[in-house]
Amino acid sequence: MHFVTGGHFNGKSQWVRNYYKIKDRSDYTWISAYHNESFEKWDQNQNVCLIVLEGIEIYLKKMIDKDLEMQQIVDQTKRLIDDVFVWEQGNKNRNLVWIGTDISKGIVPIEKKDRLWRDITGWVYQDIVSKSEKVDIIWYGISRKLK
Repeated sequence: MHFVTGGHFNGKSQWVRNYYKIKDRSDYTWISAYHNESFEKWDQNQNVCLIVLEGIEIYLKKMIDKDLEMQQIVDQTKRLIDDVFVWEQGNKNRNLVWIGTDISKGIVPIEKKDRLWRDITGWVYQDIVSKSEKVDIIWYGISRKLK
């Protein structure tokens, strides 16, 4: 797995497209929560070598907005992480990329739901990073390898 993070509008998606040389739509599956697509639509039987799940923080925000309990959100997301990890491990040519905006910096939100969102996103990112083989931070289109 490969986790790519960084600030909002800092070039994460474009960096991933360049890094993985994404051109032909049949080569990969790109699911974007930024475009209202659900991560649940990924299919473990897909015959692609690359799956990109973009907008983790938005995926989590939508679950919070549905008033799911914190533990439900964490458990559901861990299952998704485990499922896609198993998919990737099933074939040495498969790659899974997570893209998530870093929302941990700045002023702590006043609203309880916004603080919960920030906390859950941090915990989920830790889970993703622990399973990831590669981790990159993108700032202004430039990558910094962490792992």
